[in-house]
Amino acid sequence: MDTSPIDSWEGVGAYFTFADQPGMVAFFCGLAVVTFLGFMYALIKHENDAFNKHEG
Repeated sequence: MDTSPIDSWEGVGAYFTFADQPGMVAFFCGLAVVTFLGFMYALIKHENDAFNKHEG
């Protein structure tokens, strides 16, 4: 099953899989933001717990 419109990769600088689907681009951007915020939450919680344990 060869459904790709691309015959050759020669001369291709970049290939964006979801470039023509704004919903998917927004989904992955949102996923990146949620992942970053989750990381920041875990980092801040860990640092606060470590500081409180050291102080108390």
